[in-house]
Amino acid sequence: MRGIEDESEASLVGLTIRTSSPASSSSKKGKDLLQTSNASDSSPSIKNSPFNSPSLVSPPSSAFVSALQSPYISPRATQPITTTTTHKPSPPLSYKGSQSEDVPSSSYTPPSDQYEFSDEQSDRKLKLSACTPDPAPPRISFTFPVPRVSLAKVSVSSPATNAKLRSSDVFIGFHGQNPNLVRFCKWLKSELELQGIACFVADRAKYSDTQSHEIADRVICSVTYGIVVVSCSSLLNYLSLEEVRFFAQKKNLIPIFYGTGPSEIMGLLNCNAIDKECKEAIDGLIKSHEFKLEANESNWRICVGKTATILRAKLGRKSVVDKETVEGIDELPFPRNRSFLGREKEIMEMEMAFFGNGEYLESTTPSTRGEASGQSEGLADEESDVVSTRNGKFISLELGKCSETRSEAWSDPNGGKNSLKRLLKTKKYRNSSNSKSSTSVVCVNGVPGIGKTELALEFAYRYSQRYKMVLWVGGEARYFRQNLLNLSFSLGLDVSADAEKDRGRLRSFDEQEFEAFKRIKRELFREMPYLLIIDNLEIEKDWWEGKDLNDLIPRNTGGTHVLITTRLPKVMSFDTVQLSIMPSSDAMVLLRGRRKKDYPAEEVEILKLFEEKLGRLSYGLWVVGSLLSELAIPPSALFEAVNKVQIEERSASPFLNSNDEQYCKSNPFVAKVLAFSLAVLEQAEGNRNLLSLKMLLVGAWFAPVPIPVNLLAAAAKNMPTGGNRFSKWNKCLSHTFAWCGGCGLGRRSEEDAAYLLVRLGLARITNRQPGCWIQFHPITQTFARRRDYILAPKATVQGVRKIDNPLLNLDHLWASAFLVFGFKSEPPLVQLQAMDMVLYIKRTALPLAITAFTTFSRCNSALELLKVCTNVLEEVEKSFVSQIQDWRQGSLCWKKKTNKKVDEYVWQDVTLLKALLLETRAKLLLRGGHFDSGEELCRTCISIRTVMLGHNHDLTLAAQETLAKLVRMRSKI
Repeated sequence: MRGIEDESEASLVGLTIRTSSPASSSSKKGKDLLQTSNASDSSPSIKNSPFNSPSLVSPPSSAFVSALQSPYISPRATQPITTTTTHKPSPPLSYKGSQSEDVPSSSYTPPSDQYEFSDEQSDRKLKLSACTPDPAPPRISFTFPVPRVSLAKVSVSSPATNAKLRSSDVFIGFHGQNPNLVRFCKWLKSELELQGIACFVADRAKYSDTQSHEIADRVICSVTYGIVVVSCSSLLNYLSLEEVRFFAQKKNLIPIFYGTGPSEIMGLLNCNAIDKECKEAIDGLIKSHEFKLEANESNWRICVGKTATILRAKLGRKSVVDKETVEGIDELPFPRNRSFLGREKEIMEMEMAFFGNGEYLESTTPSTRGEASGQSEGLADEESDVVSTRNGKFISLELGKCSETRSEAWSDPNGGKNSLKRLLKTKKYRNSSNSKSSTSVVCVNGVPGIGKTELALEFAYRYSQRYKMVLWVGGEARYFRQNLLNLSFSLGLDVSADAEKDRGRLRSFDEQEFEAFKRIKRELFREMPYLLIIDNLEIEKDWWEGKDLNDLIPRNTGGTHVLITTRLPKVMSFDTVQLSIMPSSDAMVLLRGRRKKDYPAEEVEILKLFEEKLGRLSYGLWVVGSLLSELAIPPSALFEAVNKVQIEERSASPFLNSNDEQYCKSNPFVAKVLAFSLAVLEQAEGNRNLLSLKMLLVGAWFAPVPIPVNLLAAAAKNMPTGGNRFSKWNKCLSHTFAWCGGCGLGRRSEEDAAYLLVRLGLARITNRQPGCWIQFHPITQTFARRRDYILAPKATVQGVRKIDNPLLNLDHLWASAFLVFGFKSEPPLVQLQAMDMVLYIKRTALPLAITAFTTFSRCNSALELLKVCTNVLEEVEKSFVSQIQDWRQGSLCWKKKTNKKVDEYVWQDVTLLKALLLETRAKLLLRGGHFDSGEELCRTCISIRTVMLGHNHDLTLAAQETLAKLVRMRSKI
């Protein structure tokens, strides 16, 4: 193409003009365009506009505003340039009904649904326009060099309005019907916009009207960089080739190879089946491949992150500081299980549910129903030699060149097969059921111990590169709400409660809690792809407030996939993957343990007995395999020892639900195996402090989340050492424990004691940092709670006081609160003395309530906890009064025998702590507009402090200030 000598002649010399219809039709549309443009000056409505197409009615974030009004756009070639022209048609005004008119975005992606556009328009033929002005306003096809002078009429508007308009920084072009390709491009767009880079994403082959093409052309001409996501079908689409050649000539092309590579593309240069334009595009791709951006299903995340880094550096943008996250929170809770085996069928079923049943056929060219029909034609069958071609003449980027319809140019004359078709062979349907649409929520259900968590963990590790982040949430009923709010750390969100004044008014507690969840849902369920795993969902409704699960998981999850593991047979109307028991071959591998020892035939028969007794459930098989590996005894000896264990009949623990009790009764052999494991812990540590055994017993009362080993050890040391619990049957197993003296399982440090639990299969190492963290299996916790629900819970409560970082251990703080106070219909399980209760409320309960309220907007839960604490302290006060009265009314002999006296200092601490709770509740109620209740509590607090401390004490004056604020706020409202 010859160069441009004068910029004023750019619209006639340097441009290639594409027309969308014959001259008569074009002339008529040119009149309509002029009339519409003039009418737009007087009325902003587009209801009667001929350009009112599906791609023009923009959603709240419309790119058309910046595309039409940017000063850096190619001109509309309506007439030759003249200095005497005073009235020029202006482009249609953007739709004014947007919800975000103040800040119009330039990142709108036109609809990509292949059935979204209408094909009622008549067939259009492409032709090359001459270098003389056409009476009709033809569509401009972008080329190089591009004039940066707009000939359109500049609308008269205020500077403030013009300041709102901005052009895109990056154009992202792609072509194909594969939903995974679309998902990747949307992710790339979201990531770049997160870095402050305005993007315009388009598959121009899906556009069904000329106006949409004009807008896309103007954006392409104005952007700083062009990204072309090159898939196998891109080379079969002339619009994608246009994009590649245009950006390559401007030297601002950044290609991303999707599902293919430069070697495959370069191999096409030696083929005779491609024309000159395609060769130029391939050459431009290879020359621009300096950053080696190649996306496949195993590196999506890496490729998106690398692209964002490159563009941020090229555009001179400051590095966006990553959102603040709490130290120690890792993406996945556990390391990958290297011993995972089987379940390939279930994993494939989950993959097909999320990502579809396979790859999708891509169209070679736009449909013949217009320039870019919304319904793309599928590629011809691979046995057919006929390939769809472009209608009529197609555009060349070089002036004066117009390629005729040449089907032979896209066919190999020697072999009769299209080389590009052969490249697409891998994109065929895998089976005829490919019409099944994907889903965004999948439930994995099965009986306890069957391996639901392991399956979810393996799926997360295999497909983590297809997601921005994997978010793991515990689904246990009591902690589910807090675990969802904990996602704010990973997402970098602020879900704290309002201050005393927010947005000019006071919001109720329900509104504040709703807003906190709304922020998380807004971030989580948008185009950015996340994988949300809800592990061990116990109930479908919120345990605290009874809200439905649909309130937490919307029907449209955007780019996010939700994977739920549960024992429930059905969760709402979500798709379900039912886990069956393991095959016998896989069960035998687990039973052989980590050492994979080969056993003689008679021992193999014993392993089959284990398999039968355990029901081929992965949890029991793993524990038995761990025992065989660590004890180094034959299976027959272990089977005999386990059978000799006598399970004592115990009354039901008040802290176990009916499902857990039923599981323990219906699986007696698993209970025997776990009882034997406890005996192994006691025998291994001899007469020493039994640290591993105590850590197991107290760990059962912590929350079902990772526990720091130092916290676990601190709680275990508070538990007194009892007698030998297994003396009744330990003697008959003495030959089994002969290994204890020399195998090195007698531990010395806290971490060693924790690792012993891991090696025996009772717990697992987690990825939480810093330090060492472990987590117990729910079945392990259930069994351990049945063994001891008196001493161990109390030791757990005492150990929780030593938590250093409350934000990392909120679930454990709530677990201790449930033990001390009980909630709902559950009675308290731990009875504390008066002084211990004061210390617990002051150091644990009060900070927990304040953190839950201020940091996570758990207003109602926090106030309920403070109310329970107040009631407990009032009961302690009543007990003190009762003791004083009994002591005064008793006889002199009784007074001498009972030397117990009420500690006045403890009584004073109880009363002052009660006043502090009342003041705290009043301050929190002030934030929710409950002024009457807050005033009553605050007056009670002032009365207590006036009596105990005096009228002029600092604490009394502080309470009076709180009361004055309550009165003042109430008077205003």
